[in-house]
Amino acid sequence: MTLSGAQTAMLEGSDTRETPDVETSSEDYARRFSGAAGAYFLDVQTSITLRLLAPWPGARVLDVGGGHAQVAPLLVAQGYRVTVAGSAEVCRERLDRSMPPGSFDFRACDLLALPFPDRSFDVVLAFRLLAHLERWQDAVAEMCRVADKALIVDYSDSRSFNSLYSPLFDWKRRLEGNTRSFITFRPGDVPGTCRRHGFGRQVVQREFFVPMVVHRAVGRSGFSRTVEKASAALGLTRALGSPVILRAQREE
Repeated sequence: MTLSGAQTAMLEGSDTRETPDVETSSEDYARRFSGAAGAYFLDVQTSITLRLLAPWPGARVLDVGGGHAQVAPLLVAQGYRVTVAGSAEVCRERLDRSMPPGSFDFRACDLLALPFPDRSFDVVLAFRLLAHLERWQDAVAEMCRVADKALIVDYSDSRSFNSLYSPLFDWKRRLEGNTRSFITFRPGDVPGTCRRHGFGRQVVQREFFVPMVVHRAVGRSGFSRTVEKASAALGLTRALGSPVILRAQREE
């Protein structure tokens, strides 16, 4: 699989790094989650994330590419010990505005070569990241290496309305204005890669049946909650929902 127009940058030397989190850490990207629809998206993501993290209260958590500040402030407030890895110092700006000084650690680094020893963190998270990395398998391998107990990631699944991604992308971009291209994964791609690195005990949670662009176009939380509740009751979300949030636990 390839990512059209993948974002890479030259950072301090001759290394070419993939840096999609520079964009997801920006205020422009944050506006994609403003308004009623955006608040609904984050509510669903928050609920699933806390449920998947529940076995490890107060755990050491690494949030890879988490400069979007969608997850880290929530975890700090819940008593987790949070480190955020970003590909550049600029990726910490929204975090600094969202959390008290000293409440989290930040490391600017190559996200595909994390500067931490093996099994340094209880849980490693990555949201809004894999779908924008050409070398996503390398990123998963690194996250598995530094995770002691579990890895939690989200990604776009082809077994959903994402199957219409190519023919509808131009329409989506016209509607949203700042849409990025992204990888759509086959159902077994990410779980299979985690399994190859020893993380085979897996839980899959699918977020939405109706495409996020439709929720944004309507812009009413009542509509979103009603249609998604009905979709879940009919089993549509479980079968065809996206994005997927995957928790993969280490098998000793």
